Parts: sequence; structure tokens; C-alpha cells
Amino acid sequence: MSKPALSWKEWGRLDAVALAELVRTRQVSAAETVAQAVEAARLLEPQLGAVLETFDDITSAPSADGANPDGALWGVPLFIKDLGSTIGGRLAENGSALNKDKRSARTDPLIANLHRAGLISVGRSTTAELGMTYDTTTTYRGLKVTRNPWNPDYTPGGSSGGSAALVAAGVTPLAHSTDGAGSTRIPASLTGLIGLKVSRGRLPLPWSFNEYGNATIGEGTFSRTVRDTAAFLDAAASDYPAGNSFVSGISPTHTFASALQRAPGKLRIALSTGAWGRATACHADIAARTREVAAALQELGHEVEEIDDSIITDWDRFWPSFSTFWLGMRPAMWGLPHEDGIPPELLEQLAPMTRKFWLNAQRYDKRDVLRHQAGNNAHALRLGEFFGKYDALLAPAFAIPAPKANGPFSLANDRDFDAYINELLDAGRYAIPASEAGLPAISLPAGKDANGIPVGVQLYAKWFEEARLLQLATQLEAARPHWFNTTPPVHVCTLD
Repeated sequence: MSKPALSWKEWGRLDAVALAELVRTRQVSAAETVAQAVEAARLLEPQLGAVLETFDDITSAPSADGANPDGALWGVPLFIKDLGSTIGGRLAENGSALNKDKRSARTDPLIANLHRAGLISVGRSTTAELGMTYDTTTTYRGLKVTRNPWNPDYTPGGSSGGSAALVAAGVTPLAHSTDGAGSTRIPASLTGLIGLKVSRGRLPLPWSFNEYGNATIGEGTFSRTVRDTAAFLDAAASDYPAGNSFVSGISPTHTFASALQRAPGKLRIALSTGAWGRATACHADIAARTREVAAALQELGHEVEEIDDSIITDWDRFWPSFSTFWLGMRPAMWGLPHEDGIPPELLEQLAPMTRKFWLNAQRYDKRDVLRHQAGNNAHALRLGEFFGKYDALLAPAFAIPAPKANGPFSLANDRDFDAYINELLDAGRYAIPASEAGLPAISLPAGKDANGIPVGVQLYAKWFEEARLLQLATQLEAARPHWFNTTPPVHVCTLD
């Protein structure tokens, strides 16, 4: 492209709200912002491995996929994760040979809402195959490893690792994500971003989804500022077509952006860095970072109490129930389009660990599904009791420091399956309960680990209290600004 409309330093500094204001006041055009985002992705892709494709046709026609020039966020580019909601006519491969070259027949409601608000989809970002791990390495089009802009030797997490890497590197201020067991919050933690997992029913799911069969799955975004997260949520929740999902009851008179202007009041916050029913302890450095956030919350006037994690829920019932869904029900769904399950020729094209997920799922039957549903109800009731006593729960976002890219959690390796799963669940223990129970949770940056990779913490609230989480995040953003909107070594600002 010719000289970009904005300097790269300015581009990397602007959040979505500020960029939309520049477009609104005609200091820059939507065509220029789209072109600059596509160029940023092209220039940093050799270091990040985060982009599957850019929609180059959008540079000459920013509204081609339905983006609304009158929307509040008109001109803000974002990448769509290649898993979850899709754009009609665009590829939707889920990072897998099972969906290779498949195109979406219809734009899903969430994306339609985002486009109605003026956001412009400029490409697809990488995902772990079928969203099954905390690393983003794919094999269906040859080995592709997505890397962390803080240090390319490390993973940005998964399964939304491509979107996280792009936002952290300043390519776009926002990117789409999904979260079924921490796939938004864990990459946000490992890249220094804000990642919100919304309540079940807060946002519309894809047309082909329904909470009855996808109880843990939700969609969201990565951002560098709290106000961008609120703006995204207002856009994403603007319309909720009936028929495919539980409906939360959206108020047209209160926005999440306006909630940021109100303090949450003094809250009672539980702190836990415990085992949460797993065999290994939280890494000491991660626990220490979490306690630093607890101290900051106390300075802000909140009451923080460290608790015994046994009061959160019944972990002896929780983990078998979740494992039934993640290891049995979810992989079993991959074979639904085929009469006799996944054909052998396609099964051989899956990454080694993905293939093991499918084979392991054959051990489960309908009785396991019923036990999972009963267990899910029990967990939700216990968590409801817990949030009757506490306004929020503070915990780490990830129990361990960032792993290496294409490392222990990569689906491309061929480890012992049981050992792999135990390590995966140990590491993700603090993110998984919010997904299983449909609770809202937000990951916030809290400094860096000994390797210079960001560390995140997580705040839970009870159902449909996203506004409270955003208010707490706003307070921490103001009290500890050096934790937020940081600049990694791989970043667009280096392109000037």
C-alpha cells in the first residue's frame, strides 16, 4: 500500500473508540483504516502466524459484508476467529480438515450485530483445531504455529490465540474470540489484554448452535482498554433473534459503556489461588500476582477475603461432569454430519491429539450425558449460593506461566492422551468453571512473569453482572495503568 493514513505509532496507540471518532470526524476514512489493518497484518504475519486470510476486497468496499456507515464504531477493523460465528460467503473452517474449504451460507447474528454497529471484518484469525486446547497450532493446511508478540518462542494461548496475538501486536484494536473453557480469558492473560467471557445467553450464538448442546460456549472479544470491551459488548448484544438461544432480556436504556461512569460501590470479593479440585498447586509467581491485584482492590475500598476453595463448588462432582462434556459430548458432535461418524480418510487428517479426542469420545454413552446434565445443575446451584455471599471472585486466569508455542498443549504433538488432558485441566482450572456454569468472567493484565510474558488475573461475578466486572476493571485500569495497554516487542509501532 502507499503511505498509511496514520503513523504506525499512532495506529498502535489508538483504541477502537478513539479510531471510530477519527473516522466520524473525517480525519481518516474507513477505507484507509481497513487498508492499514490489512497491511499491518501482512507485515507482522511472518512473526505472528496469526492470520488465515485477509479480506482484500473489503479495502475497496468496506460495507461489502454489511458494515454500517452510520454505526457508532464505523471504520473500526477487526479479525474474526475461524471458529464460532461466521460471515455469509466467507470461509469457515474451524481450523480443521473436517471443514476445509467450507463457506458459511449465512451471516450469524453476532457478526450481523457487530457489522450493524459499524465494525468492519477484515480477515480470519487462527484457532486451535475445533477449539480444543490452550495453544494455537494447526496442521490442516500444513504446520502453522501462532506465536506470542511478547516472545515468539511462547504461545499466545488458545484456542483464540490468533485474535489475541493480533490485538496485542496493535494490528487491530479489537478481534473476535470464543470461550468454551477459557479460550478468551487465557489468551488475554498470556498477551496482556482484556478478555471478557459473558454470561450464557448474553450474546446470540451462531444459527447452527444452541445452548442445549453447547452449554459452555460463548463469544466475545480481546481489547486493550476497558471502554473498548464495553463498546464491543454493546454492539454485540444489540439484537437477539428468537429461536436459537436462551434470551437474557436486553435493556435498551442502559448500555455497558454508560455503566463505566458509575462506581460499583464497596464489594465483598473472595480471593482464591487454591487447587480447585486439581492435583497440582498454582504456580507461586501466578499466585503472587493475583495477591497484588487483591491488594489493589483493597486500596480501592473493597473487602477482599481469601477463602477455602471448597466453598466454591463440589469439585469431586464438577470435574467428572465437565470432562464428560469436553472429552465425550463435544468431540462426538464432530461426527454428526456423517452417517457413521468421521470417515477414516478425514480422521487421518486431524492433528494427532485432535484424533485422540475423537477416539476417546467413543467411550461415552447417553448415560454419561445425563450424568453431565445433572452435575451441571448441581454446580450452578452451588455457585449461586456462593455468589449470594460474595459480589465477585478473584483468581488467576491460568495456573502456570505461558508454555512454549507448539509445546506441551499443541494438538500437533502425539503425547499420552490422559497425561495431556490432566495437564490441560490443571492449567485451565480457574477458567473452566465459568464456562461450565455460564457465569461471566473477565481476564485482566497484572504484570509479567519471569520470562517477560504477561500474567492475567480473573474476576467472576454472578449471572448477567458483566457491568459490575467492567466497573471493577475500570477501577483497576485507573489504579494500575502500567498493567494495561502495554506494547510488546512485536508490534506495529516498530514499523515506522
